[in-house]
Amino acid sequence: MLIFCYQINQPIVLGGTTMTLRELLQKRAALTTEMRSIVDKPTGEGGDLAAEQETRFGTLKTELASVEKQIERQQFIDDAERRSAATPIGSTGDNRLDTALGEYSFRRAILSQIPGHQIDCRREVEVGQEIARRSGRNFEGIAVPTQILRQPIEQRVTTTGSPAEGSNLIQTDLLAGQFIDLLRAALVTRQLGCRVLGNLVGNIDIPKQIGATTSGWVAENSALDDSDAEFASVSLSPRHVGAVSEISRNMLMQSSLDVEQLMRADQAAVVARAIDLGALNGTGGVEPTGVLTAVEPTAGGTPTWAKILELIEAVELGNVPLGGAGWLLHPSTRRLLRSTEVVNGFPQMIMQDPNTLAGYPAVASTIVPAGASGPEYPLVYGQWSDLIMGYWSELDVLVNPYETTAYSKGNVKIRTMATCDVALRHVESFAYYGDLETS
Repeated sequence: MLIFCYQINQPIVLGGTTMTLRELLQKRAALTTEMRSIVDKPTGEGGDLAAEQETRFGTLKTELASVEKQIERQQFIDDAERRSAATPIGSTGDNRLDTALGEYSFRRAILSQIPGHQIDCRREVEVGQEIARRSGRNFEGIAVPTQILRQPIEQRVTTTGSPAEGSNLIQTDLLAGQFIDLLRAALVTRQLGCRVLGNLVGNIDIPKQIGATTSGWVAENSALDDSDAEFASVSLSPRHVGAVSEISRNMLMQSSLDVEQLMRADQAAVVARAIDLGALNGTGGVEPTGVLTAVEPTAGGTPTWAKILELIEAVELGNVPLGGAGWLLHPSTRRLLRSTEVVNGFPQMIMQDPNTLAGYPAVASTIVPAGASGPEYPLVYGQWSDLIMGYWSELDVLVNPYETTAYSKGNVKIRTMATCDVALRHVESFAYYGDLETS
């Protein structure tokens, strides 16, 4: 039986009721939402709040102030405890949980949902229950901590082990300084430098400045023009993304660490592709609004060196801060750019290196969608640090060993889901050609 020592989620008392830090954050989000609904819909005379609304708003304001103080104190204590315990960057801050995650097997987590197997999966089941309790969510399958997708794996051979697992005891060491975040590494947008926010609670509004304070020269004893900066916000709200894949039953029965790492990497790639597709080409609604939907395209046609420079100029004219710029293109577009001369008759290609274009990093991926009329693909340039990606949940993995097609082959289907959202901080940070001809 696992016994966890809670640190980040240490229970505290508020108004006679024990609440965790996560619950306090959720409480703050709920209070803020209710206050906003009162302010947005006043029922009093002259557009003011009615008496009962004013009373309720005051009550909520007092309660919110109390919750804010509790959160501030708890966060201070958590930070102090982590510093005193020298918690490695990337760990959870809970030594018992970190140890449990270090011995966690993604393969056994899947097997725990398949009836009739003979492998001990109690650790994975209890970790899943603990993760679900801490997140405050109900999972349809088993809650799989996202940390396991970025842990290095080593094998320790001992003289004893579980009979069901074979003679070797397989264990994963948690080496925070050597984390390889497979999910984020698999993200094309992450490779280009998008910002990632984790452990979000409730809807998120990120402020951005849309108008600057003016400045100018004046004569002596003359007044400067008075102007204020203008602000808006970028919103992130929980959206659900997932993928279904098939795994061989023989693979699940293997205890090899190479197989374990392969399964983790495969699932990271599956989920990452779905997230990348939303970030690039999401159409809104249940999907996020992707780059290609939010930004107006420039006409395509035959790619030329002048068009490459035109996209760079478009972003620079938007007064976008430099840093984090790069290209996203389809492999067919990269092939064409590497075989097209800058100037006809001069042996210098537009794209001389497969990983750079016009001095900026370039990533080729098949997530770039084809045009409606044939093999034509967008060519995207942007400051990718202005693409924000937020996560609300751990992975939810649900196994279906009875799906007809997989069952007939002795395989199993697994569904992996996550809750996240994507938003552009500044639309001006991106420019692209709608359809460049590649044939």
